[in-house]
Amino acid sequence: MDYPLIVLAAALLVLWLSEQAGVYIRRKRQHLEEAEREDLGVILAATLTLLGLIIGFSFSMAVTRYDQRKNYEEAEANAISTEYVRAGLLPAPDAQRVRALLTDYLNQRVLFYTTRSARKLDLINASTARLQSDLWSVIQTCAVAQPTPVMAVVVSGMNDVLNSQGYTQAAWWNRIPTAAWVLLGAIAICSTLLLGYISRPRNGKATRFLILPLIVSISFFLIADLDAPRGGVIRVSPQNLVSLSPFLQAP
Repeated sequence: MDYPLIVLAAALLVLWLSEQAGVYIRRKRQHLEEAEREDLGVILAATLTLLGLIIGFSFSMAVTRYDQRKNYEEAEANAISTEYVRAGLLPAPDAQRVRALLTDYLNQRVLFYTTRSARKLDLINASTARLQSDLWSVIQTCAVAQPTPVMAVVVSGMNDVLNSQGYTQAAWWNRIPTAAWVLLGAIAICSTLLLGYISRPRNGKATRFLILPLIVSISFFLIADLDAPRGGVIRVSPQNLVSLSPFLQAP
């Protein structure tokens, strides 16, 4: 589900084919009793209602996860800026070292949000882990040498920086379960198949058969787009991290 446009095209094709399959099955029977058509119409209405509810729940899940990723991006920027200021409490050489590492760390976090390449992402994660290790090493050395309440504030700030990255990574891994997508697809296929089956035979264009598959496919596309941190059109922009960059690079 990392490619919403593929989800849109595949859903539209599958749902349209299932609708045509329903039409084909109905034509094989030659005749559909009116009472049977009414009963199936009730079942179709219930199925479409269930589909709408599940789409709504899935959309709500996707929006929640998108908002969570935005909130953690803001939290990361706040943690980095706070620790950058607190680094001034360290001895001058260590303060300069920590601030230089935080500047590099910020650049890596911006790249984490903007890159789409899996290979580049692996390099970014490796560089981020190395910078985290270097940052903690400097802070740990200072804390051991000077175990004071002031140093505890600096250590706490660095802990927030490291934790915020972990929370962000967990939020990006938190996706809509595969089982939910399977359920959505199964109900959508059943709905379009039944719609094609109970449709009345008419001459002329069959564009009406595209309406429901198109609407459902667009819904799937929007859900997949919100749920895809890197592959979608709607993505979390690291605006807070980017706006922090001039502050950290100021002399």
